[in-house]
Amino acid sequence: MQKIIEIKDLRKTYTMGVEFVHALKSITLDIHQNEYVALMGPSGSGKSTLMNLLGCLDTPTEGQYILNNEDVSSMIDSELAEVRNKEIGFIFQTFNLLPKLSSLENVALPLVYSGMSKSKRLDKAYEVLKDVGLGDRVDHKPNELSGGQRQRVAIARALVNDPAIILADEPTGNLDTKTSIEIMTIFEKLHDTGNTIIIVTHEPDISEHAHRIVRLRDGLVESDIINESIRRSADPEHRYNVN
Repeated sequence: MQKIIEIKDLRKTYTMGVEFVHALKSITLDIHQNEYVALMGPSGSGKSTLMNLLGCLDTPTEGQYILNNEDVSSMIDSELAEVRNKEIGFIFQTFNLLPKLSSLENVALPLVYSGMSKSKRLDKAYEVLKDVGLGDRVDHKPNELSGGQRQRVAIARALVNDPAIILADEPTGNLDTKTSIEIMTIFEKLHDTGNTIIIVTHEPDISEHAHRIVRLRDGLVESDIINESIRRSADPEHRYNVN
């Protein structure tokens, strides 16, 4: 299977006054196309720093990061922004929706720089909203939606550019248990259709949906394991007990 992410000896050091904080000490990691990976770790483990680097929101102090055969390690901000828009779909715990825009307009936003006409942008946004079960909520603004519906809008926005990777940061952190299960079911279906998914979470029950669990501690990879509970399931259509 093709590698979509190659990280070699990635390090990130922050300067805090006269002190140096080594957030990532040395990370070497490969992620393949259509993998479903959970990044876990306690506070201060480096998982948020790693997420920012994977999402091209920051650059490493040392090391190499190859995304879809492109070395993004030393890109400048404008180059990183272009890569982000093209390659990565972000989903955040706080949804990050613009309150004055409708669901349809929020989802269409990433397409503004695609060269696509406005009507085509809205048509595509509508199709993706239908895919996440919100075809009847396209004109609703975020404050007119439930938390689960807002997260579905955020997922649709992440998908609208057909990104190489879906990167989700604590995607169920603000949701109740029932709604969290619904959102994770969407991720499972996205993975089944060929998407590469990376979820950053501190919740074990959320990480158990992933096929591979990478645990960080003190800026290093503590463990990198296959989720055996999913591997043991022989029928791929019922791996997650989802109807």
